[in-house]
Amino acid sequence: MGIMLKKPEGTPGKSWVAISIGMFVAFGGVLYGYDTGTISGIIAMSFWENKFSTGYRDSTGHLNIDSSEQSEIVSILSAGTFFGALLAAPLGDSIGRRFGLIASTFVFFFGVALQVAATAIPLFVAGRFFAGLGVGLISALIPLYQSETAPKWIRGVIVGSYQWAITIGLLLASIVNNASKDRDDTGSYRIPIGVQFAWGLILVGGMLILPETPRYMIKKDKHASAMKSLAKIRRLPETDADLIDELNEIQANHNYELSLGKSSYRDCFRGNILKRVITGCFLQALQQLTGINFIFYYGTQFFKNSGFKNSFVISLITNCRRPVLLWGAIGMCVSQFLVAIIGTTTTSQDAHGNIIVLNEAAQKAAIALICIFIFFFAASWGPVAWVVTGEIFPLKIRAKALSMTTATNWLFNWAIAYSTPYLVDYGPGNANLQSKIFFLWGACCFLCIAFVYFMIYETKGLTLEQVDELYSEVSVARKSVGWKPTIKFTDIQEAAMGEKADIAMEEHASA
Repeated sequence: MGIMLKKPEGTPGKSWVAISIGMFVAFGGVLYGYDTGTISGIIAMSFWENKFSTGYRDSTGHLNIDSSEQSEIVSILSAGTFFGALLAAPLGDSIGRRFGLIASTFVFFFGVALQVAATAIPLFVAGRFFAGLGVGLISALIPLYQSETAPKWIRGVIVGSYQWAITIGLLLASIVNNASKDRDDTGSYRIPIGVQFAWGLILVGGMLILPETPRYMIKKDKHASAMKSLAKIRRLPETDADLIDELNEIQANHNYELSLGKSSYRDCFRGNILKRVITGCFLQALQQLTGINFIFYYGTQFFKNSGFKNSFVISLITNCRRPVLLWGAIGMCVSQFLVAIIGTTTTSQDAHGNIIVLNEAAQKAAIALICIFIFFFAASWGPVAWVVTGEIFPLKIRAKALSMTTATNWLFNWAIAYSTPYLVDYGPGNANLQSKIFFLWGACCFLCIAFVYFMIYETKGLTLEQVDELYSEVSVARKSVGWKPTIKFTDIQEAAMGEKADIAMEEHASA
């Protein structure tokens, strides 16, 4: 994916429409990022801790929630998103990518409403589950919609903008949390949660105006509607030869896939499709294992426990970044190991588990390294996971496969959210790793380097149909660089029709 915003010469139509549509749809990432980021600050608010505590007191004697309650509250969102991602395929294939996003947002609204109304843990947990269900649906449908509407030359940037929107959501969550944290009433947590209604309404309003994807229309055998949708996206008349050729190629590819039989989840585990599913699932799993969501879920609480004076401001600083580069596994790996080494060698604990900071300058250096890690993530594994999984699957099983890879992301998200308090916290039954947890994230980042080399294909500048041809012809990922397509599915279709015509003529002549 190159950051190339200038349309290549000879490319028909106008690109600003498709780019605008893709960038707007990416706004759904704000819901994902904001919902993920806001909980870190909420569970560290004094009023919220007093309000939702069931009687447990921390090492300072303050009312709080224990590790199991913290684990349940944070991780239940990811449990909801896991099921939401799996449900995205049948929803997107039945009512469409566009109306699927609208319906998903209303599921999200229901979860937000429950959280706003909550004054105790059970209702708050239920709200986070349903909000997660909506976010899971949205997180699988957005890359699907973007990849099916974006021109091939800019598709990587557009799908990658989803991560940028997640980043914006995380930043907004930190800002709102920081603004409401000192309130001594329910507004301290209800305001940051309630703001999510605004993000959802913006997404729904836009989706009511935007067109359905032409590839979904082809899948539903609505050729005329597909033509209208593609003409609107490319800003070309329906009679334009290039537009007709592009739609015919999409139709021919779909017909070819249908000739191989109807799609089912079994197809996701056959031939080179299995390799793609494994690639997508491992990519999404490793994205979570970089440790990024440890910082966003538990960052405020972790910094607070580590002796920093203003954990909310630090959480705000670590959310300020934007995607710039393609990949940064090496940068993430080095950053995580350095944070682990610094944190382990410059802090200690007293008998009650409180952190004693031995070198304040070293702690500031650790925060700087976390910011560097986030930069590398946002410039690489943040966007690339969504770009690759959004474009490597054929139309016939794209929604199903994408829902599986996204569900993998959320499954590991849940595992990290659930286990982190037990891994990091002090106390009976906990591992008390503290800063040593960054050794684990650093090791996973090291695995990312090998994974990219052996499993990630270069798909820059290819149509979704050409990506299918790439996987059929190239068996080794590193040999995909510089590959050029040699066939068109319209040619295959015409050849097949010619064969049928010859057979018919022979049968007629023999008769």
